[in-house]
Amino acid sequence: MREMVAVPLQEIIMRREHGADHQYTGHVLHPQKDKETNPTMTPSWTTRPERAGDVAAIRDINLAAFPGPHEADLVEALRADPQAWLPGLSWLAEAPGGDLAGYALLTRCHVGDSPALALGPCAVKPEHQRRGSGSAAIRAALRAAREQGENLVVVLGHAEYYPRFGFTPASGYGIRPPFDVEDKYMMALALDPARPVPSGVIRYPAAFGV
Repeated sequence: MREMVAVPLQEIIMRREHGADHQYTGHVLHPQKDKETNPTMTPSWTTRPERAGDVAAIRDINLAAFPGPHEADLVEALRADPQAWLPGLSWLAEAPGGDLAGYALLTRCHVGDSPALALGPCAVKPEHQRRGSGSAAIRAALRAAREQGENLVVVLGHAEYYPRFGFTPASGYGIRPPFDVEDKYMMALALDPARPVPSGVIRYPAAFGV
């Protein structure tokens, strides 16, 4: 089994959808541009869950999207952790020509003692950015989570990007991360607003390194 790789959560997860075009310093993202705002074109993306033969392609997507191997290594470490990995919650967006373009991952975390999901890493190949593949993969993953009976999803990321999926500041639910970060970057989403949402400190899988 692949050895678990501990990586700094703040450095990795806050760059997830935007790759090298976002500079991470401390706990702040400095966006050069939002890759999927005012997209240049919107192909018809096909979304599907990860298959056994997709492991290398998923690594390639993450290596292409980010300036280093940390996100790619993180996905593999999470896949190797049976307490974190959940079948059916690793999703891909496929271009009309068959190229795998976008990726989104949900893994098991906890808020207090209650199970929840952590969104990320997410990645888009540079040649497909600003075309909606990242959004398509994220929406598909969230839809699958809802269908599997999950409710709470947390994400640490760009405060102008993730609200389009319904995320709001986690502090509104009484949820807080295990590190200091500006309030607007730590977000949560209740997939079923009729169900109770737990409050407390987020406990991430070991691979995140916090």
